[in-house]
Amino acid sequence: MARWQMPLLALALVGLPAQVAAAEERAFNVPGGALSTALPQLSRQAGVSISVADARLWQADVRPVRGRMDVQRALKQMLAGTDARAVRVNATSWRIERRAPSPNIARRAPPRAAPQPRAREPAPVVASADEAIIVTASKTDLPYSHFAGVATRLDGDDLAFGGERGTDSILSRVATISSTYLGAGRNKLFIRGIADSSFTGPTQATVGQYLGDVRLSYNAPDPDLRLYDIDSVEVLEGPQGTLYGAGSLGGIIRSVPKAPDPRETRLQAIAGVSATQHGEPGGDIAGIVNVPVGDGGSAVRLVGYMLTDGGYIDNPLLGKNDVNRTRIWGGRAAARVELGDNWTVDIGGVYQAITSDDAQYADKNAPPLTRSSLVEQGAKARYGLGTIVIQKDWDDLHFQTSNAFVSHRLFERFDAGKPGEDPRILDQNNRTRMFVSETRLSRPFLDGFGWVIGTSFIDNRTRQRREYGSTLLRATVPGVTNEITEFTGYAEGTVELLPHVIVSAGGRISHARLGGEADGVPFAIAFAGRATTAHRTETDLLPSFSLLATPFDNFRLYARYQEGFRPGGLAIDGDFVRRFRNDQVRTWEGGVRFGEKGRTPFDANVSVSYTRWRDIQADFIDGNGFPTTANIGDGRITSLSGAVAFRPVAALSFDLGAVYNHSRVDELSALALAAFADAPAKLGRIPNVASHAVRGAVTYVAPVDADTELRVNGWANYIGPSRLGIGPVLGEGQGDYIDTGLALRLGSEHRGLSLTLTNIFDARGNRFALGTPFVEGGAGYVTPLRPRTIRIAVDVAY
Repeated sequence: MARWQMPLLALALVGLPAQVAAAEERAFNVPGGALSTALPQLSRQAGVSISVADARLWQADVRPVRGRMDVQRALKQMLAGTDARAVRVNATSWRIERRAPSPNIARRAPPRAAPQPRAREPAPVVASADEAIIVTASKTDLPYSHFAGVATRLDGDDLAFGGERGTDSILSRVATISSTYLGAGRNKLFIRGIADSSFTGPTQATVGQYLGDVRLSYNAPDPDLRLYDIDSVEVLEGPQGTLYGAGSLGGIIRSVPKAPDPRETRLQAIAGVSATQHGEPGGDIAGIVNVPVGDGGSAVRLVGYMLTDGGYIDNPLLGKNDVNRTRIWGGRAAARVELGDNWTVDIGGVYQAITSDDAQYADKNAPPLTRSSLVEQGAKARYGLGTIVIQKDWDDLHFQTSNAFVSHRLFERFDAGKPGEDPRILDQNNRTRMFVSETRLSRPFLDGFGWVIGTSFIDNRTRQRREYGSTLLRATVPGVTNEITEFTGYAEGTVELLPHVIVSAGGRISHARLGGEADGVPFAIAFAGRATTAHRTETDLLPSFSLLATPFDNFRLYARYQEGFRPGGLAIDGDFVRRFRNDQVRTWEGGVRFGEKGRTPFDANVSVSYTRWRDIQADFIDGNGFPTTANIGDGRITSLSGAVAFRPVAALSFDLGAVYNHSRVDELSALALAAFADAPAKLGRIPNVASHAVRGAVTYVAPVDADTELRVNGWANYIGPSRLGIGPVLGEGQGDYIDTGLALRLGSEHRGLSLTLTNIFDARGNRFALGTPFVEGGAGYVTPLRPRTIRIAVDVAY
């Protein structure tokens, strides 16, 4: 698309009309009892978000709700005879409060939507950004006040405020999450110091990523899906092996999309243009449509978007400027069908394409934002996901089965030439297909007891192909195919053992069949049968235990033990295939929480964790200069993190978060000792995790008139020093930089004008010290921050 066409397309989409339909009646079957049990069921059946302003109301006895009626009547019937009432916040959001609220409770003005309209869409949770929070990732709708651990909930509208930046929006808000920076769709994410390597290899990701209840990937990089039309993002820190299994060594990131709303037809549109200092302009456009279908409570929701980020890296050797432009387009579709008798079926799909014209790194000793390379190092990522989720509620039980098929393709080109030699290229193709299914039955936590039991199945196949040679003629070099089929059963229970003392315990048993084979190995080696195939099975048991005590109001202490593991696989080392074993983490964690987010002017949390990591799977450079994977030894990680929020007045809030990580590889394997004999002193720190990081933000919301408000948000993040990888070749330093930003929005719920400024001080920094794995003989690389960028955008809703 030409640059001048982007603003015209934005204006065309902004002008589209839409009609709003009247509220629909729904079929309800909600039993009476405690509000903490009945309200989550009514929320799911109604397809709306419902918050509770006073946590003491959770234990109120409410009446059953059965029959067809609208949401207002259902809430009135449920709360009849209590001292609570239901207040409609907007089209799809309600709040339960006392009829005569206490004047001593500090309240905060409800957050306005960020650069897109904020009418809350239906969500299968009872949650609010400023009131009682339900941790839906616990799979038992456990209130955060009863959750033993660190759980961060990010509101979807807040993530979109200032422009949709995908995973970067999460990274800028949570100090304990870090990433590599190869480029969009190519990065690996890490939480709380559990990091393995810099490359996209056969090792499974250490962070589990989910869209709703569906797993996004297994051993592929972060797909970096755009977070348009997202209700919330939940981050659980530390291993989550019991409920989420393999691939959650560091934690999980769960994005909850807004669900189809059967009560109204709605159109939203967002469009913006951006200018980058020292670079090219960019732009973005997105549309969101919700359409009810029939009279039975069904609806369809569609999301589409297109973005382009201008380049800012120059390559004088080829006579080109701003070579690293990135284009992203994609969409999401979801259909909700009400089958009656509280059966619900959700069918959805996601597709996203990312094309990067060239790499985003620069030469370390060259002028800023400059790289001399004879090769254009482009990349392409294509991600597709199809899902079907079936749910049913009855009495105090919730049944759900989630099924998905994933197709993920990634192409990367690296400059493999040495200084003074002719251009050389390494092309790497990764193709992943995955089928995943999970079925569970749960009882939400009420009357001091809750539980979940479930099974899951994963079948994942990843094929890596590589070609190496000149720009005109390349030969196939050894590649590898890894397959895994995993069967799992898990259970966890939560009980109030004593007044103000809650205990949780659970376990997960997984049986995995692993296999793999080498491709493209020399004929002589293949004929001799030298380590070109491998098959085996393994069974793992992952227990968990937690304890939460509330000795005083708004003061909680907790302790937690959890495990996680990753199955092994095959990796290429020169012309041979090497098998690497599964690795496992054991984490002990303790912490304290003060206050209640949004309900008290001050809240804070501090946690400390200690992790033993056995048989660490890590990537390094083999004797031929290619990346490979092996078990390098055992390590330990100590992490101290904390967060503070202060709201002196309703319109102003301050947030501060920090993390300190101390990690060591203290017992090297025989292979690692042999590979790194020349520089053993550089092996100490686990790679790609900053020793410390600090994040601060301030938000101010001021009404301009009855329908208009001004919202301002500023932030600054400091990322401390870290190392690129393991061994002498990848021992480069990185990090130690500050990133800043400022976002403003003036408007109402239906119209808004936004301005965003990122990297205010035009800092360079070094986010990632890897440009190409073929670093021998080079002067080193830096991946600078995107230079100072300004974005102006409009958003509308009908």
